[in-house]
Amino acid sequence: MTQSNKITDMLGIRYPIFQGPMGAGLSTPALVAAVSEAGGLGGYGAYTLQPEEIRELGSDIRKLTTKPWNLNLWVSDVDPALANYTIAELDRVKEGLKPVFEVLGVDMPSPSISIQSKFAKQAEAMLAVKPAVFSFVFGIPDEAILKECRRQGIITAGAATTLDEALALEDAGVDVIAAAGFEAGGHRPSFLAKAEDSLNGVFSLVQQLHRHISKPIVAAGGIADAAGVEAVLRLGASAAQIGTAFLACEESGASATYRERLFSPEARYTELTRVYTGRLARAVCTELGGQFAGRENELAPFPLQSQLMAPVCKAALETGNSAYSAIWAGQNAGGLHNRSAAALMEELITGCR
Repeated sequence: MTQSNKITDMLGIRYPIFQGPMGAGLSTPALVAAVSEAGGLGGYGAYTLQPEEIRELGSDIRKLTTKPWNLNLWVSDVDPALANYTIAELDRVKEGLKPVFEVLGVDMPSPSISIQSKFAKQAEAMLAVKPAVFSFVFGIPDEAILKECRRQGIITAGAATTLDEALALEDAGVDVIAAAGFEAGGHRPSFLAKAEDSLNGVFSLVQQLHRHISKPIVAAGGIADAAGVEAVLRLGASAAQIGTAFLACEESGASATYRERLFSPEARYTELTRVYTGRLARAVCTELGGQFAGRENELAPFPLQSQLMAPVCKAALETGNSAYSAIWAGQNAGGLHNRSAAALMEELITGCR
């Protein structure tokens, strides 16, 4: 894997390998630096961070690497349904979740239903940090943000789960399009149609985009080894983004228990569920996910549902209760074996012909 292409030339990286920018504390400066130093593009998911924390993050990463890296934000970080949400609706959701909290013996929180978006202030902090790449999900930033990125030489990358979303991103002048296949772990970043109606596999999605858009494509979803990287490059992608395999590495922010779960037989089985956050996401199958399958109308919008479930996820992971743990994982997690990012990068690089 030595030949250059649109992505490597654009970003000044050696290999067309992106590390998926995991959020909620699962990304770390150490992981970003390890991937970037090995010739790929490290990525940090910063959607939960406050603006001042993003500025500190930039400084922390630059202490570890001078190579290009990617900062990721959520354009839509509050569901529109929260605008008119009521206490009565929240109480009904809490009543439905009560048995879950009782099983784990944890207190149910009482979060505020008044939640404001952080994206605009986060974007200001991103521009101050000036990463090599600003990637985003769940929509398209305002033209003013994209224009300022172009002025500063920041490459923009938007996630698309359908061809229509990719065309919208291209029309907005976004530099790179990430084809987010339904195989990927974590949240489904759809923004033009319901996530459940936007479930395209990465192979078919890459080929659709390759036929209809001119922007470089990054393939994401179910890619965990060199064979997967080779496959998406042959289909028209200019780079491959790998999330779960890097999440399992010791440099990630996942706990030891979390990482061990990714290496266990449980990781072979994943499901798409809204129970943990209110938005559709792929995680290792659990009893909890099964309980709420088809009952999505009993859950709160994002991020209120996420705030409600935070104590459950924390307690389940700490006590080893796999029936209630939120372990984000892609569909190809069953064969993970690398424990360090450097080892994974080496295998990806040498394994591609």
